[in-house]
Amino acid sequence: MIAQLRGKIVAVGPNAAILDVSGVGYQVSISGKTQSSIALLEGEITLLTEMVVREDSMTLFGFLDGGERDAFNLLTTVQGVGAKAAMAILSVLSPAELSTAIISGDKAMVTRADGIGPKIAQRVVNELSEKIGKLSGLGGGMVIGGAGGEATAGTSGSDADTSGIIGDAISALTNLGYGRAEAHTALMRARANGVADELSPLIAAALREMGQ
Repeated sequence: MIAQLRGKIVAVGPNAAILDVSGVGYQVSISGKTQSSIALLEGEITLLTEMVVREDSMTLFGFLDGGERDAFNLLTTVQGVGAKAAMAILSVLSPAELSTAIISGDKAMVTRADGIGPKIAQRVVNELSEKIGKLSGLGGGMVIGGAGGEATAGTSGSDADTSGIIGDAISALTNLGYGRAEAHTALMRARANGVADELSPLIAAALREMGQ
């Protein structure tokens, strides 16, 4: 299995890029967000990859960071969401935005992707609500390369921890009978008011926000 490619970009087109790795050109399917990020880069870059093998094809899917790759793998566990549909979603939503959509139960955010209707979007939100903690990094740790070598940008691992805490807090609040969207809004207000990203204080503050 090919897990990573490092080489020079030969061409970037809609949904795909060709990467020259030691004289061998690899065609890699990419999201629209990744396409925008690499289109103007020069020199070598590194893409994390997932290979999808079917009876009539072998396709490499490429990602600039582990957060996007994790989101891809998670999306493809949803019934009715294949690799292409997952990439369509990641073309309009970053891993962090996808996490927000799932946590808040906002299927409308997911339907912004080409070919994703309300039923599939609802499945994404419902089926991934209990798996949100697996979206590690939330887009952090982007590895890009320019003429002078590689550079690293993005968010720290603490973002993933925060997302997991928010997810746990929402789960606790929904068990108390509150709606996911209501709980998410209250938690976001609590954080905006300076409450620490710790489970018990967040839940207590969210309950205060909701008038309890």
